[in-house]
Amino acid sequence: MSREAAKATKLTAKSLPRYASVAELCRKRQPETPVYALYPKRIKRAVDRFLKGFPGRTLYAVKANPALPVLDLLYASGVRQFDTASLPEVELISRRFPQAKCHFMTPIRIRGWAGEAYRRYGVRHFVIDDIRELNTILAETRARTPAERKGLTIFVRLATPVEGAFLELSSKFGVDAEQGAELLKAVAEAGCQPALTFHVGTLCIKPEAFAQALDICRHALNLSGVEITALDVGGGFPAPYPGMIVPPMETFFAAIKGARKALKLKPSVELYCEPGRALVAEGVSVVTQVIRRRGERLYINDGIYGSLDEMTLPDWNVEYPRRVFMTTGEKAVVEVGGPRRPFKIFGPTCDTLDVLPKPILLPHTIEAGDYIDFGMVGAYSCALRTAFNGFYPDDFALVNEP
Repeated sequence: MSREAAKATKLTAKSLPRYASVAELCRKRQPETPVYALYPKRIKRAVDRFLKGFPGRTLYAVKANPALPVLDLLYASGVRQFDTASLPEVELISRRFPQAKCHFMTPIRIRGWAGEAYRRYGVRHFVIDDIRELNTILAETRARTPAERKGLTIFVRLATPVEGAFLELSSKFGVDAEQGAELLKAVAEAGCQPALTFHVGTLCIKPEAFAQALDICRHALNLSGVEITALDVGGGFPAPYPGMIVPPMETFFAAIKGARKALKLKPSVELYCEPGRALVAEGVSVVTQVIRRRGERLYINDGIYGSLDEMTLPDWNVEYPRRVFMTTGEKAVVEVGGPRRPFKIFGPTCDTLDVLPKPILLPHTIEAGDYIDFGMVGAYSCALRTAFNGFYPDDFALVNEP
């Protein structure tokens, strides 16, 4: 392990400084580089919503935010199972939380990774969407005896081209019901535990999308004649961004519960979900500082190569809550209100592309030295940041705001 990696593993949520509010953070720290503000109460609420409301087991999708302090807060809130999509993610979770359980839930893996995850980290749940991946898993794990194969749960991923998500996830992975039925038969014939999974897409705001996807599962099951042992409804659960009409999470759970009942599965069939955004979006904001103002242009210390990459997605109309704080002459920090006007926002790198795709409304009095707190960036901020041009946001603090 490198010195940098060893240092990183020492970073824990408990070791972070704690502040009563973002205003106090700005006043005491006066940070000149971005700071991720973590809100333990918000993460706990989000986790509780799933652990108490979802009619099955909850896996956190590590890809949404793999930052160590965020993972610590999730674990402390009760998350014990994780959706991992690579061997490095399996290693990260297994070393950080030895009692946790990893599910290797990507249909196509780098050669050798399935075997490594199986032998070194005890992974027994994998997903496929073609027969070659099933054969690869069996070869790499060297699961030959009936007992070894019975210990493997193999999820067949179905394509579910349903409406309601901001980004679909069925054009890259997944098969139709007919192909899925054949794969289920192959898994059963191999002596493994057959299971089904799907993903309705990112930021799904229609509960009926899950019901429609589960109807596709019903069709595949009827064609296969196979009794599955587990069903994973994937992720895609939304976060309540400003201006977006998002049904209560309970309506998603109810739709899934009702559709599962229609499948007439045995009570012993395990039900899983893989929320990422829904668990962490509200629990993180990034506190940035204005470096320079030039008319209606603002240059800030974070950008699309850092925490704000998701804002550049095509047709991504999500609004992130924003607060602006100003340091007064008495070193007090106050939140700035008043009339707002549109500003074009540039990041700190030398790249012209480092600009937010559309202007954002901010107080017309904003100046260099003021802080902009971008809220609800817990999903895909830390996960997508880069070290381009030497800028790499990696400072964390706990904030007690509810």
